Amino acid sequence: MPRPDRPVDGPQAADPAGAAPGPAAPHRPIRSYVLRPGRIGPGQQRALAELGPRFVLPYAPQPLDAQAVFGRTAPLLLEIGFGMGDATAQVAAAHPGHDLLGVEVHPPGVGALLRRIDAMGLTNLRIVQHDAVEVLQQMIAPGSLAGVHLWFPDPWPKKRHHKRRLVQPPFVALLASRLARGGYLHAATDWQPYAEQMLEVMSAEPLLANAAAAGYAPRPPWRPRTKFETRGIGLGHGVWDLVFRRRDDRGR
Repeated sequence: MPRPDRPVDGPQAADPAGAAPGPAAPHRPIRSYVLRPGRIGPGQQRALAELGPRFVLPYAPQPLDAQAVFGRTAPLLLEIGFGMGDATAQVAAAHPGHDLLGVEVHPPGVGALLRRIDAMGLTNLRIVQHDAVEVLQQMIAPGSLAGVHLWFPDPWPKKRHHKRRLVQPPFVALLASRLARGGYLHAATDWQPYAEQMLEVMSAEPLLANAAAAGYAPRPPWRPRTKFETRGIGLGHGVWDLVFRRRDDRGR
């Protein structure tokens, strides 16, 4: 993934003439992604224009009314960073009794998933093209999710970039708060140091319990193997799955 924009870390410096520093720059959180112009194929552009109004939900700083969006009451799953959407579409097709909300910031991936929605006739899948942290904070009500999928997020392997990794204690606490009792958080990575960090952070969250005792989980048969994952396995990479469940109010 391209290197992300650098965050604004502090106040503006004084000018060379020695004038007093101006107002502090507004705080901008460190993001785990960067938005840069990318190639969008004509099919993806057409899908964004023609299918986007139906399947892409506008970001709004208010809780999502999933029943109104999907026209029914069903368990709601959230996928964060679905890439080109192949696995997302497969999950939606294999679980027609669930509704699925995919969050992705990159237009080519959104366009690609829209094309899959159309080709597969999926009615239980919607997209929000926005920052996942803000979506979770503003659009997802506490205790409303049956499950969260976080598959192969950018591992940011260089040590100086570890702060950009998505799986950090505040983010995991936010995810846990949005899960219904018994709901699950399923993460996967092919980068072992990141897997170790995920296990440590998720194990430390008091609202979560490891469904695989104290270690990693086998890949659930319902999680599709992505093209990215298959390529990595072909290169000799390992893959680590982590499945945690939301505890009840008594910590069980």
